[in-house]
Amino acid sequence: MSHELIRLSASEAAAKLKAGDITPLDLIDAAEARIAAVDGDVNALPTLCLDRARDHARALMAGKRREAENEAGWLGGIPVAIKDLAEVAGVRTTYGSPIFADYVPKESHPLVERIERKGGIVIAKSNTPEFGAGGSTFNEVFGRTRNPWNTSLTCGGSTGGGAVALATGQVWLSHGSDHGGSLRRPATYCSVVGLRPSPGRVSRGTADDLYSPLSVNGPMARNIPDLALFLDSMAGWDLADPLTWEAPARPYVAAVAAAETEAPKRIAFTARFGGAISMDRETEEICAHEVRRFEALGAVVEEAHPEIGDLNEAFLVLRSQHFVVDREKMLKEHRDKIKPDIIWQTERGLQETASRLAWAEHERRRFFISMRDLFKRYDVLITPGAATPAFDVMLRAPESIGGKKLENYMGGSLINAFATLAGCPAVAVPCGFDQYGRPVGLHIVAPPRQDARALQVAALFEKMTGLDKLLPITPRPGTVPPAEGG
Repeated sequence: MSHELIRLSASEAAAKLKAGDITPLDLIDAAEARIAAVDGDVNALPTLCLDRARDHARALMAGKRREAENEAGWLGGIPVAIKDLAEVAGVRTTYGSPIFADYVPKESHPLVERIERKGGIVIAKSNTPEFGAGGSTFNEVFGRTRNPWNTSLTCGGSTGGGAVALATGQVWLSHGSDHGGSLRRPATYCSVVGLRPSPGRVSRGTADDLYSPLSVNGPMARNIPDLALFLDSMAGWDLADPLTWEAPARPYVAAVAAAETEAPKRIAFTARFGGAISMDRETEEICAHEVRRFEALGAVVEEAHPEIGDLNEAFLVLRSQHFVVDREKMLKEHRDKIKPDIIWQTERGLQETASRLAWAEHERRRFFISMRDLFKRYDVLITPGAATPAFDVMLRAPESIGGKKLENYMGGSLINAFATLAGCPAVAVPCGFDQYGRPVGLHIVAPPRQDARALQVAALFEKMTGLDKLLPITPRPGTVPPAEGG
């Protein structure tokens, strides 16, 4: 029975829970067995809290903690993973840092409280880079998380553990966060789906930089209907986050169900933004071919893109201020326990001038206007989900992309970060595999606060490919493919 349960989608599991065909304890037992069978090969869920989960399950089965049962996003007892950046009361929460290696919070993050109120049962914390900074998931507390499609490769970052847990069937839903692609790139590398919601759609609660729109929380899943379900669990106004607003009148699950009647008419596609972004050649070819599937739905697909300009530099300037807010004090007190990438980004921020910050804001505004003008002509903008396929798990970042050497660990992030800077929702959805069997995905970007539109377009594409039916998989060993020469 355990093998059958892990193959259920979250939506299917929720329906069976509602019908009484299965119990939350059945799902926890199935998850525990699957974790024992596969996590040793991938290291996705280093911290388990199964006793706590079973207490929650028994409460639900006794008719308790069900006040949100009739609300959108009710999960009814589905086990979920929480990224190890969000506090779960009574559960070890390390942020991937040796500074917090033994930290056990007394209270949960507001979003965790919301998910549990909606019937989600937390069974584990998923691995993440130190403080979520990095495009490959590793840290000094728990080590490296490996890609289940080829365990010699990275799963991406920073929600790497969550993506791997989904792909291998250890959980049905994963929570994550995203600044420069941390929900979208791991989803792409692991052939699952991840949504960076519009800023304010999902509570950040305890964040230090509460008024910044750069970093958001969001959902991961194995397919788009499940992603919509989990977003419904997360969405809504929160007193702890001043940027949040009320959940939509039409649940995201209903919007996805209506996708075929609200199909896009015009789609913009770009991989290199007119040569401004380096891109793996085969990735570009696969994505350019697969995006044409929308033509079968009657949509016009055209090469079009906003003007990138100096957006990459602007992103690094603005991102550095986020690090100053979060890490300046910590850097003074614990420098020897902080990894070099975080030190570099924080010290860069401390060296920026007021004029440079103003320039970066002007550049962000210029880019947003270019995006606004593009969305006057197209329903969505689609790009590859990552600039390069999954790389060697032992590297912190790819050494080069498309034959171009990277200057820093953020060098390949702009293909995702442009949506961050424009305040747009963006979904990563699988679109195939390269010649070495590495997953490739599309990155569907919609106008600000049009999260439902992004999900609908992704749902239509997913239905045409059927790639979600390949999951879950058992981890597969492999070798590191050669880097592209140019």
